[in-house]
Amino acid sequence: MSGPSAESAEKAAMVEGGAGAVPVVTRVVVPPRSLRHDLRAVRIVLHRELIRFSQDRIRMVSNLVQPVLWLLVLGTGLSNLMNGGAGSAGAVNLRTFIFPGVCAMSVMFTAMFSAGSIVWDREFGFLREMLVAPVSRSAIVVGKCLGGALVATAQGSVILALAGLAGVPYDPLLLLQLLGLMFVGALALTGFGVMLAARVPSMQAFFGIIQMALMPMMFLSGALYPLGGLPAWLSVLTRLNPLTYAVDPLRQAVFAHLRVSPDLERTFNPGVTWNGWQVPVGLEILLVLVLGVALMGVAVLEFRRAD
Repeated sequence: MSGPSAESAEKAAMVEGGAGAVPVVTRVVVPPRSLRHDLRAVRIVLHRELIRFSQDRIRMVSNLVQPVLWLLVLGTGLSNLMNGGAGSAGAVNLRTFIFPGVCAMSVMFTAMFSAGSIVWDREFGFLREMLVAPVSRSAIVVGKCLGGALVATAQGSVILALAGLAGVPYDPLLLLQLLGLMFVGALALTGFGVMLAARVPSMQAFFGIIQMALMPMMFLSGALYPLGGLPAWLSVLTRLNPLTYAVDPLRQAVFAHLRVSPDLERTFNPGVTWNGWQVPVGLEILLVLVLGVALMGVAVLEFRRAD
């Protein structure tokens, strides 16, 4: 025999031969890493996050229960305690005031739960399969953070649908501003969650740490009460809380579309000040973005040290 058939027969004989046969080794070629390869990995991880969220109806509903309770039950129950009650001209309803904070809380809880899926993947071995894939670990972290931020923003958009019940106008420009601001905050919060999840060994420990971190962040962010006129020690804590700089731009955007008196504006929308200096909204957004990028960088380092 000659040609390709002879070569095939020779290989078959080598495989089926005795102890002296030379084994046939199949070469596996791993594609070299490149930016295009890593961007594809980011897209795949992001797509997986969206699929998991869309198929988990219980998670979608459960993450909405607490924000809706804050907005409709607490907001309605305490509205009469606001200065300038419902009958006053230009009055601010408590539901209107806490609406930006409820949007931020909805994004916060969803972003943290999205980051927590990393611990779940580690327990079931899927994370190890991703880590041994021929892609950079930074691509996995970026895909996870972007996916978690998109999922959290989608969840927060449901709260935006309730804007009318809170006395917030359905202005297209306002809704787009709120969506963009929620995405920025969600990106930073998901980065924080991914950084923790990279080292926490179990789901119980992760949610214990998250619960310990989220509640102080929520209550010290000004989501449920104005930041003006606070005691000195509490004012310092609110300024050190990163979530404060995610909530305030949301409230500034909402109040820019409301008709309220200057006195009520100063009372319920005082903004964030550093030693008497009003922090611009643009600087607040930049701080949240920088924090999100820094947290993702720390998460990448944690993943590179992970087994």
